[in-house]
Amino acid sequence: MNSSDMQRKVACFVEANGMEMSLESRLLDLVSEVGEVAKAVLKETDYGGTGFQPSAEWADELGDTLFALICLANATGVDLEKALDHVLEKYRDRLDATGEPGSGA
Repeated sequence: MNSSDMQRKVACFVEANGMEMSLESRLLDLVSEVGEVAKAVLKETDYGGTGFQPSAEWADELGDTLFALICLANATGVDLEKALDHVLEKYRDRLDATGEPGSGA
């Protein structure tokens, strides 16, 4: 399934289940889900005391985050596949120019 299919699938699910919300709420939901991913890592590593070993809930947390990101993209009309292609090209250009993926900013 490509990202366009995922975006359509999520849009249909949101509409069918009356899960529409404001853009601001979509953004806050995404931030909340990313926070839950971070919390899962903290718990699994005993707050940095041990190495990370994904738990059974890890995939669920990433799935929740992906769902929230897709909802935000859908709410703002962003094609995630095109956005990813653009970002990969940007990283390729940086790597070619400087040998580093970061912007240096």
